Amino acid sequence: MASILNLPHFQDPDKAREYLEALRWANGVACPHCGSLGKHLTLAGSKNYRPGLRKCADCYEQFTVTVGTVFERSKIGLHIWLQAVHWMCASKKGISAKQLERMLGVTYKTAWFMAHRIREAMKTNPDGLLGSGGGTVEADETYWGNMPRSKVAKLEAKNKPHGHLSGGWHKEKIVSLVERGGNVRTEHVRVRMLNKETLKEILDRNVSKDAHLMTDESKLYNKLGKEYASHQTVNHKNGEYSREGVTTNTVEGYFSILKRGLVGTFHSVGEQHMQRYCTEFDFRYNTRISLGVDDVQRFNIALKGIEGKRLTYRRLDGQQAAQI
Repeated sequence: MASILNLPHFQDPDKAREYLEALRWANGVACPHCGSLGKHLTLAGSKNYRPGLRKCADCYEQFTVTVGTVFERSKIGLHIWLQAVHWMCASKKGISAKQLERMLGVTYKTAWFMAHRIREAMKTNPDGLLGSGGGTVEADETYWGNMPRSKVAKLEAKNKPHGHLSGGWHKEKIVSLVERGGNVRTEHVRVRMLNKETLKEILDRNVSKDAHLMTDESKLYNKLGKEYASHQTVNHKNGEYSREGVTTNTVEGYFSILKRGLVGTFHSVGEQHMQRYCTEFDFRYNTRISLGVDDVQRFNIALKGIEGKRLTYRRLDGQQAAQI
């Protein structure tokens, strides 16, 4: 069986452009400057015009299929971009920038920035509330990174009695909400300590009041759970993980995939970028095989998400960072 990467749009920049045009402009060519739909002038037949260049029939601005997307003004071949999107969509636990560097034949800096642009394309606007209509939503939080030997942990230890660290103060806080048989929404919470107020804001934004909430024995949810149709818990400290359909195994399973990616693929993720990585894992989970979405469909969904988004490279506080 031939590799999917042997397809023309992964090997030829013109074929890649045609593939993206067919996907982005399925209902007709739309000017990214004024939004006009119509028979725009195609500028071709001269060395002065690059392939795919058009001129709007209304505002007279020139554009290509990459204008107004995360691919805009990139010097990387469009077929290389499509290869990167494919690898990030098909890799369950993610793919590192170093791996993209080797596979795509670009520099590490370029691969790192490409990956962040693709994560921006994977970002979607929440559609409704989880658990609407009486569905079951599992909620849990996890802590990651900043081991005791890290700089952050050592700074925290100086402010603690006897230099002892506890409660996850020094770690990154991640909250996930998973609807049974549906989608996940993950938020990286940049606070010193998780509390009921923070969790209430997250639940109010994402979970319907008629949902059946399931959590572990954390006391943070005791009062919050009363706002929903029901709130049931399992006690992990006592070795209880499932009881007559009451479990948080679904969200725990999601965390296992997320952490395997963070630990085994990326190794180190800065606090300022953590939400982007969570968004990437959310995207793949929400377009998983069990929901009837295969790799090609997931790839196309990600490409449709490039529109209306830009990500530029800036230097902040002497560190390289991606900022919108």
